[in-house]
Amino acid sequence: MKKLINDATQVVADALRGIEAAHPASLRVDAGNRVVLRADAPASGKVGLVSGGGSGHEPLHFGFVGAGMLDAAACGEVFTSPTPDQILAATRAVDGGSGVLHIVKNYTGDVLNFELAAELAEADGITVRQVLVADDVAVTDSLYTAGRRGVAGTLLVEKIAGAAAERGDNLTQVAAIAERAAGRVRSMGLALAPGTVPATGRISFELAGDEIELGIGIHGEPGRTRGRLAPARVLAEQLIAPILADAEHTGCPVIALCNGMGGTPLMELYIMYADLADLLAGAGVQVVRSLVGEYVTSLEMPGCSLSLLRADDELLELWDAPVCTTALRW
Repeated sequence: MKKLINDATQVVADALRGIEAAHPASLRVDAGNRVVLRADAPASGKVGLVSGGGSGHEPLHFGFVGAGMLDAAACGEVFTSPTPDQILAATRAVDGGSGVLHIVKNYTGDVLNFELAAELAEADGITVRQVLVADDVAVTDSLYTAGRRGVAGTLLVEKIAGAAAERGDNLTQVAAIAERAAGRVRSMGLALAPGTVPATGRISFELAGDEIELGIGIHGEPGRTRGRLAPARVLAEQLIAPILADAEHTGCPVIALCNGMGGTPLMELYIMYADLADLLAGAGVQVVRSLVGEYVTSLEMPGCSLSLLRADDELLELWDAPVCTTALRW
């Protein structure tokens, strides 16, 4: 295992030290609870947005803490859900009196721990709503999940919900918009090779040199099938087909995310996106906004995913609204 670390058991704590050192003006870190917060949180009268999950998916989630997006992110150990106490600390820290929305990827540990934290927060007098993201069309009832997994589409939901909270929507309105975005996003990913979990020093799964895993999860969970490495255009077709088979994507504007899994050069992501864009246009899908880069990763796994969100005028307006985080800004 070759990694830029000091101690394999302290990678999350050490990364949080780095975040605090790099962004003192915009972020603050609750090191004891491993929570990253907006420096100005809580904002009085504003709905607070909290997300989080296991580390190893950076910049998800702490990279999306900032104006126009999340108010806090709870950071679990690598590929391990944050504890209810961590989530509760984040919820308390961002409550400005208008309630808090939890945006949760659909993994059993995340769902249970966020639900328990919400109950504890409600006992403190904080109103909490929860929105689940389950955008992965690859499989249902997988290794860590009852139902579909929450993957890269989470970024789109967090951006749209964050903009709604920033413009002053109340908790019911922000939750409804987040639900609408979550219900309209679909994702599919592939891996060329595994990543290595620091604490164990072992790869998360095995692939032959000429194999790919189609439908891979962001923790290295099994996908739909294994196949042979092929040209980018062929792989693009294999990402698009199950998404379009799952939901109708014509007749509405679409936001597209071509996301790297952690170890894919940006040049290759743009090669993939060129083919994805051509194929989507040929299928009658009107992509009006696109984002390409490493946003929801799986350590250093090479591979990529495609997320498509069937938008409407309001969702596009919220997507276009200003955002200023360490990983996303316009």
